[in-house]
Amino acid sequence: MSERVGAVDLGTNSVLLTIAEPAVSGLRAVLERATVTRLGQGVDQTRRLHPDACARTLACLQDYRRELDALCVTRVAAVGTSALRDAEFGAEFRAQASAALGTEIEVISGPREAALSFAGALSGLPERGRIFVFDIGGGSTELVWGAAAGDGSESARTSIERSTSLDVGSVRLHERFGIGDPPRPGALADMRIFVRATLQGYLPDPEALGPLDAVVGVAGTVTSLTALCLGLTHYQPERVHGAHMNRLALRALAARLAALPLIERERLPGLDKGRADVIVSGALLCTEVLDWLGADELVASDRGVRWGLLQELTRTP
Repeated sequence: MSERVGAVDLGTNSVLLTIAEPAVSGLRAVLERATVTRLGQGVDQTRRLHPDACARTLACLQDYRRELDALCVTRVAAVGTSALRDAEFGAEFRAQASAALGTEIEVISGPREAALSFAGALSGLPERGRIFVFDIGGGSTELVWGAAAGDGSESARTSIERSTSLDVGSVRLHERFGIGDPPRPGALADMRIFVRATLQGYLPDPEALGPLDAVVGVAGTVTSLTALCLGLTHYQPERVHGAHMNRLALRALAARLAALPLIERERLPGLDKGRADVIVSGALLCTEVLDWLGADELVASDRGVRWGLLQELTRTP
């Protein structure tokens, strides 16, 4: 049996696991898991990890450890992102989480997260040339300008020109603006003003950096919106990865989601129930990024940080 490797992305909203093994085209996923544990619950206001969120996350990591053992994974890489960067006493929880997973969890910086997301997002996609990748997480959003050359496999060459990590994400915005149920138009308007100001404050004119060959969106907000746009009754990664999504269609979907109470969003086929509350803020952020770029569409990627980690593992003896 070929050596199997695993990657865990411990995010603000969800914990992701991918187990892969070598294949002719590069890496083949053997198992993928996504569990909403909301580790970042309340972190934006308190700067502390909530005990309930910690308990949910530790239980998830213990379950993932069993999956890794059952599939005889030989090497594992694990990272923590925005919630662990921002929270006081995050190091204490990281030690507990590392013990539960049986692997040391690295708390990565925004730039490293951006680099991993860029490389991982482009794996398995045919897009080449000058690429912009944005990764909407629960606590932060990574923006990356770079280039890709090769055949779309995990061995394809990528290089980064510019990147940043902004402290805006679906969970952080949802909690900060208290949008209500159903969402209040005034709260959404305030959120939109804040997001626009944040993007403009970072870079007033992104088009001045030059033309782009593709805009790629990655992580749960983008993949959930894509699944909803495609009308999937259940999530199908093979259909989501590489799908082209029109900005106007995404804006119409964002408006539809914002008009629904939570109980109706939870019933939408193709949307993880654990993401139904923050999908409104995530959708607003997604459309604002496209407007800021002046991009007519995005290419959805079902990959990201964990696939960047897998590439590192397979390049390291």
